[in-house]
Amino acid sequence: MLLFVMLPWFPSPAAAAYDGQTLDTGIYWFGSGNVSQKFIAGQSNSYFNASKPTVIYIHGWQNGTTASLFRETFNPKRNDPTNGPDVNTVDYWVAKGWNVGIFYWNQLADESEVKDAEAKIWSTSGTQGMRWRKKDGTYSTSGAPTVSAAQLFVNTYKQAMQGFTGSEVRLAGHSLGSQMVTNGAKLISDQVDSGTMSSNLRPKRVALLDPFWSKDGKSYLGGSWTGEVCRQYVTQLKTKGVVFEQYKSSAITDIGIGDSNSGMLQLTAFAELKPWYVSALDQAGKHGAARDWYFYSMGSAAPAETKGGVSTGLTGPSAATATTRIQTMMNSSNRWYQNAGQNTANPADDKFEVTTR
Repeated sequence: MLLFVMLPWFPSPAAAAYDGQTLDTGIYWFGSGNVSQKFIAGQSNSYFNASKPTVIYIHGWQNGTTASLFRETFNPKRNDPTNGPDVNTVDYWVAKGWNVGIFYWNQLADESEVKDAEAKIWSTSGTQGMRWRKKDGTYSTSGAPTVSAAQLFVNTYKQAMQGFTGSEVRLAGHSLGSQMVTNGAKLISDQVDSGTMSSNLRPKRVALLDPFWSKDGKSYLGGSWTGEVCRQYVTQLKTKGVVFEQYKSSAITDIGIGDSNSGMLQLTAFAELKPWYVSALDQAGKHGAARDWYFYSMGSAAPAETKGGVSTGLTGPSAATATTRIQTMMNSSNRWYQNAGQNTANPADDKFEVTTR
């Protein structure tokens, strides 16, 4: 069942610490060594330079994590002590000149029912409103957001990225976070089009990392499914030049309440990872593999593409793959399936076989 698939259990790392007594959301910028500093308007930040390309990651469902003050970071071992290598993947991005951030909404996403967390991405009028969880397990509405979680991200993003002159903005979302980055990118793009946000803040690239959408229509979306609305947004954003990549690493959308959202495969540069180093019984581990693999993949050259097991001379999909190449892949009639390096967490030995959709 889905309820056990998305639960990270690990003591909170020092980075991005919070006390669990008050609501803490926002963008934390990270530096080498998996250290971080929260963006606070009007204050300088050691780990953000407005002239550098920028990637912002958004996590998904966080059921039960506030009690241990857990937060995901860029160290896979911290995220998944069973399967994750002890590597500070943020170091690779920083070494290549990137700003790297995480938008945390974990106390809002700490719901026992995934659909209650999902609703907050889109609306303040879901079953549980915008309540947030405290360390003692109780819920509070004190200081709760008056906008959706995606709009909360966009409001913070607009402030944090003031004066940005870097070459690229990239958003990456894991699980429910894929809905956050899709809705967030649409809200950003709408502000760009209306002239209320600088045009260079429209993301150039959006990564959906083992994304999750739930089945059935939602009252807060006028009866539409979340996956359906995401497809509409991706279709619109592609006309604005936004590039979408999608990585599948588990079966979470194939069981329980998950929506396979097969139509999204046609809209994105789609790749299926094969994390065989994770037990077949550990769907939670396989689910998290896409998140950790993506940020780890910036540490090596883009993987080789093969056809019939023979190198084509082109690159396959990864974070290190050029955005122009991902765009070409997105607009092709192909898909990519990992056919080498399945038994290791390190992306350096990976290859991808190209097939026709």
